[in-house]
Amino acid sequence: MSMMATAVIGSAVIGGVVQSRSASKAAAVQTQAADRGVEEQRRQFDRVQELLSPYVEAGDVSLQQQMALGGMSGPEAQREAIAAIEGGQEFQALTQQGEEAILQSAAATGGLRGGNTQAALAQFRPQVLSSLINQQYSRLGGLTTMGQNAAVGVGNAGMQTGQNIANLYGQQGAAAAGSALASGQAFGNVMGSIGQYAGGVSAGIFQNPFGGGGSSLAPTTSLRPQARPF
Repeated sequence: MSMMATAVIGSAVIGGVVQSRSASKAAAVQTQAADRGVEEQRRQFDRVQELLSPYVEAGDVSLQQQMALGGMSGPEAQREAIAAIEGGQEFQALTQQGEEAILQSAAATGGLRGGNTQAALAQFRPQVLSSLINQQYSRLGGLTTMGQNAAVGVGNAGMQTGQNIANLYGQQGAAAAGSALASGQAFGNVMGSIGQYAGGVSAGIFQNPFGGGGSSLAPTTSLRPQARPF
């Protein structure tokens, strides 16, 4: 094979190998960057979930207590919820102060043993209890709303994280596909260069590297019979 043929074919092959390796390295770098991005996205989501977890849990507990107070968890659960309020320090303090105020007012007016005083005392405790039940339900509603908002925040963060990770995986796929296409194109260029050189040999532009004239298709011996000497 001539030096020109060796140079043409060799340079084409080397160029194809270099191009293919460069594409593979570029794809590997992009893949590693996407992997780091996926890891960071997951880390950030875990952090958001960790920060909002106490609020989500508080909202869940308050919702259960609201359902109990409202009778949605059954009569037994409602009785227990009301009994807890009635046995609490707030109820005890309010009723003690209120009853003392009623008795002091009755004593000052001379109606300590009157029917109005007894009626007022009988109605006072149920009124306080009813008021505290409504207040407790409202307080729990604030916690439930807070927990709901926190859960929505976690859900939104999860959806955004999922979208970002999907995009990064898409970049990985594009990098791998681009690498495969670049490698195929590189070796296609090699074969094209060799084919062009072979075409040039056939057309007589280049010398046949395997010997003979400018074309590898030119006959090297004559097919006509030679005359014998007399």
